[in-house]
Amino acid sequence: MDLIARLRAGLPGEAILTDPDVTGSYANDMASFCEAGTPAVVVLPRTVEQVQHVMRTATELRVPVVPQGARTGLSGAANASDGCIVLSLVKMDRIIEINPVDRIAVVEPGVVNAVLSRAVNEHGLYYPPDPSSWEQCSIGGNIGTASGGLCCVKYGVTAEYVLGLDVVLADGRLLSCGRRTAKGVAGYDLTRLFVGSEGSLGIVVRAVLALRPEPPQQLVLAAEFPSTAAACEAVCEIMARGHAPSLLELMDRTSVRAVNAMAQMGLPDTTEALLLAAFDTPDPAADLAAVGALCTAAGATEVVPAETAAESDLLLQARRLTLTALERVKSATMIDDVCVPRSRLAEMLDGTAAIADKYDLTIGVVAHAGDGNTHPTVCFDADDPDESRRARESFDAIMALGLRLGGTITGEHGVGVLKKEWLARELGPVGLELQRGIKDVFDPFGILNPGKLF
Repeated sequence: MDLIARLRAGLPGEAILTDPDVTGSYANDMASFCEAGTPAVVVLPRTVEQVQHVMRTATELRVPVVPQGARTGLSGAANASDGCIVLSLVKMDRIIEINPVDRIAVVEPGVVNAVLSRAVNEHGLYYPPDPSSWEQCSIGGNIGTASGGLCCVKYGVTAEYVLGLDVVLADGRLLSCGRRTAKGVAGYDLTRLFVGSEGSLGIVVRAVLALRPEPPQQLVLAAEFPSTAAACEAVCEIMARGHAPSLLELMDRTSVRAVNAMAQMGLPDTTEALLLAAFDTPDPAADLAAVGALCTAAGATEVVPAETAAESDLLLQARRLTLTALERVKSATMIDDVCVPRSRLAEMLDGTAAIADKYDLTIGVVAHAGDGNTHPTVCFDADDPDESRRARESFDAIMALGLRLGGTITGEHGVGVLKKEWLARELGPVGLELQRGIKDVFDPFGILNPGKLF
């Protein structure tokens, strides 16, 4: 019996897609320069039992399986391999439970981040992880790549909110790990191991997520600086003085000018860096005043604190428009994701500017400055082979710079296909050997998302 027939034996007909024109649309995520193969079939299960059937079939026939969520990723982690089963989990989109007493939500992997956030808000609760694609990205994908977002400086990344998981293993067995309780230290932390594993160890089919009380409405401050060094000095002072902003974002000159060109926001052309800080504390105005004073002392030419939520949204508009604005600069973009210690942030930005000059490219940088996570965006002409080559080389140079500064090649986007050579450099031979050994325990036939990470 062939693959399709075996799948049909345990799945409804509408869950199986075989038309090449349709299956081809599931071949890749949003990353540039990442190879993608041709899937044999796309499966869209709705139940745990259906996922188990897929994995049992895949193991028996030794067919690779590529798990997918909304395919908003930026590392190629969801890219198909030739002849694989693409296992799309978008139909498993139920919010099973929201429990205000235990402050947890129980969800399926296809639940969209923004949908969950709004649902828990109705209970006076808050799910902090907020990737920029939160209106499209799924919780399963967030777990697979350990996603972050604008709020990480205060609230942390997805990994801090995953308490428990149900995972279908490569052979179809169902593993429940983690807990529903506020605390728990029984045995090895398998739950944390699955977070960020990019579907290489198992298929997440249910997640228990921690929630927080909904915080007060945040207020935002914008500060313009004559240099990135001055803006980064302000960031260091803000953190060193013990402030806890809910958001601390930085835009470099290239990003500011791109947004100005697109949206005519009126930011001065002399602005070399724009710093945005927000507080959701009981007295955000007082916190903004204190941070504003630190920005002024660091050399800010203008500091504008918001007094209302509406004014805050206006100040944040420039940050929200950055990627769209940079996409208008050239026909293609590559978004890097290098995280460095906050104390080395200025060196990271200045080094990226030097790389842009060396390769004669436009590279705009936005950063989750509060946690040192930079997103250099390389703008290039995809139809120009030489410029495409320079773009890829500059991308690698940026990752090398991050490692030299004591950082990591990815703070929230994952490794996927795009950065697997760099992962080996960051881990070193001993770390790589141990991680491959873990992979072999969970996936002895190597069928789960092959070609990713290692």
